[in-house]
Amino acid sequence: MIVIDPASHVPPFEQLRAGLVDAMTSGELTPGDRLPTVRRLAEDLGIAPGTVARAYRELEASTLIETRGRNGTFVAFTGDPTRQQAQQAAAAFAEQIRALRMDADEALALVAAALRGGGDVASA
Repeated sequence: MIVIDPASHVPPFEQLRAGLVDAMTSGELTPGDRLPTVRRLAEDLGIAPGTVARAYRELEASTLIETRGRNGTFVAFTGDPTRQQAQQAAAAFAEQIRALRMDADEALALVAAALRGGGDVASA
């Protein structure tokens, strides 16, 4: 069950988005499961419908959920949500590296150092 903490520094839409991703990753929500309507989930969680709509939009943009018009919103049949988020992060990183005109091998070395937990990735 997703709980929104109004005292958290994390915005409610992000708490909801992360909670839904966690439910998908854990198997609590599986591909094809129907999600509550925006209004219903907003009522259940005590948040504004716009907050739920934003979380749903972001999940849909990530292809983790899909809206089928009047039929509702469903968990998409697209695979592992954790892997999808990693792919999206990698794509965003690659775009940033291209914008910086950095050498790909140097960028990969920075990533490898960061993944190893090295505090000083600048020396990678």
